[in-house]
Amino acid sequence: MSSTDSILQVSGISLSFKGVKAINELSFDVRRGEICALIGPNGAGKSSLLNVLNGVYRFDAGSIVFEQQPFKRIDPLTAARRGIGRTFQNNALFKKMSVIDNILTGLSRHLRSGFIEQALNLPRARREAEDFRRQAQGILEFLELQAHRDVPVGKLSYGLQKRVELGRALIAGPSLLLLDEPMAGMNAEEKQEMARFIADINRDLGTTVVLIEHDMSVVMGLSDHVVVLDYGRKVGDGTPAEVQANPDVIAAYLGVVH
Repeated sequence: MSSTDSILQVSGISLSFKGVKAINELSFDVRRGEICALIGPNGAGKSSLLNVLNGVYRFDAGSIVFEQQPFKRIDPLTAARRGIGRTFQNNALFKKMSVIDNILTGLSRHLRSGFIEQALNLPRARREAEDFRRQAQGILEFLELQAHRDVPVGKLSYGLQKRVELGRALIAGPSLLLLDEPMAGMNAEEKQEMARFIADINRDLGTTVVLIEHDMSVVMGLSDHVVVLDYGRKVGDGTPAEVQANPDVIAAYLGVVH
């Protein structure tokens, strides 16, 4: 794969906590426009890797190139502004706020008007607020959340809350979307719905997706590319079919997949 085909190149990344290696010399590329699944046992380093990619953690060694630009030190604000969106394992939503207001918080890092302009409702702040509302309305329609627009998030089902969090990550138009177990805790029907929305985001919006997922039927049906981690090391990297047939992967994690 040439560098122009890649949106993300991870090379020799290592990360330690108090001397314990969470990620150990990890390298892989993500092709622009694909859905890449990160799989592996609990404690394999998957969430730590997402935290490195969006600037929550600073890695000890190696290099990351995103959109042809290397970064060594990046913070979540800069990552968001450069086009990296992120959801978390546990919904980080404002439970008393409405669905649309939760989605709008995904644009807070992209505000151009200052506090005084907003407080005085000056023209630039008004235009920006109207533009943000239009964008949020588009996300509500895309994720089929219009009926819940003004409902406090805390009153929604778990599956709908996860969809709201997805909308909040999506509203800023990221070119790379990092999803940390977007289907954890869902029933089969909710998983099917979420998988459909992720596929739509990838196909219709052209967003590259990197997701952590434990349900192998979801991974095999949704992903173009699978990277397998075990104790912070890469033990598999390829198409779902290649990974499924890799004896190292089977030994580390998959067992028998039917």
